[in-house]
Amino acid sequence: MIIRSKAPLRIGLAGGGTDVSPYSELYGGAILNATISLYAHASIEPLNENKIIIHAVDRDEKVEYDLQDSLPIDGMLDLAKGIYNRLVAVYGKVPSGFKITTQVDAPAGSGLGTSSTLVVAILGAFAEWMNIPLGEYDAAHLSYQIERVDLDMAGGKQDQYAATFGGVNFMEFYADDKVIVNPLRIKAEYINELEHNLLLFYTSTSRKSATIIEAQSKNVKDKNEDSIQAMHHLKEQAQMMKEALLMGRIDDIGKILDFGFQHKKQMAKGISNSMIDELYEAALKAGATGGKISGAGGGGFMTFYCPGTTRYDVIKALEPFGGVFHPYRFVEQGLFTWTTK
Repeated sequence: MIIRSKAPLRIGLAGGGTDVSPYSELYGGAILNATISLYAHASIEPLNENKIIIHAVDRDEKVEYDLQDSLPIDGMLDLAKGIYNRLVAVYGKVPSGFKITTQVDAPAGSGLGTSSTLVVAILGAFAEWMNIPLGEYDAAHLSYQIERVDLDMAGGKQDQYAATFGGVNFMEFYADDKVIVNPLRIKAEYINELEHNLLLFYTSTSRKSATIIEAQSKNVKDKNEDSIQAMHHLKEQAQMMKEALLMGRIDDIGKILDFGFQHKKQMAKGISNSMIDELYEAALKAGATGGKISGAGGGGFMTFYCPGTTRYDVIKALEPFGGVFHPYRFVEQGLFTWTTK
């Protein structure tokens, strides 16, 4: 028997950063994101021996322990260990020893929500195995609690909810961990046009988002007016993006992305840099009407909106930068778990 799960990564389209504490608690945050055909995967194989084996294939890391109720949080595959520790503490012992194998379709630090999506996938596999009834909000909230509270990893809330729910969602974030997910019913031709025109470009660099997110949070705590106003504008951008998608004004998305990117750079140092700015300007000169850095910024993936047939000119213009354009499709299914005999 093998218990499997997968959860989709996401492209953040608008509002990124307004889901991060303390801004969301003080002012309320709003984000619009869409899940794509890149996934975090987890497989649990029950063992006949009292062992716990955790293997992250893409990281080429493996740890092994005797079966026990709490695993050490020591920097080695802590996401899986943190999930295991919380579930055993709340729901009781696992049925047997096990091996869990994980893999993510995008590199860590790439800005597509890889870490949080992996938490959702691992949690989903354990819930399937242990028969834990978790609704979508329950799974997303528990994933957030494990990553942000138990493991004290800096970040926002959007990724856990995107991975759990799937699809295109307008999300609202408030105090006391209140989150409202509003699925958007967008016509197929609008989604297909967006998919055609929105390029996903991996800069072949990664970054540690925690440093940028901590600086952003500090700016809010210190009442840095420029940073806070930038976040207000990003919340406004999420509303603009929602209206454009629902009303079919797809070619407005480029300028909406540009509006957000210009303000996002004001939230904290390190969100952009000379390489990112050079890439962005080259894309605009080739015909893109806007774009953004994914996630917290500093590296990873960028997205560019290319109306008409300009995608081909943009692809050619960015070839000298050494990055990679990554094919994808928008997907509606969020976390999915199953058991194979």
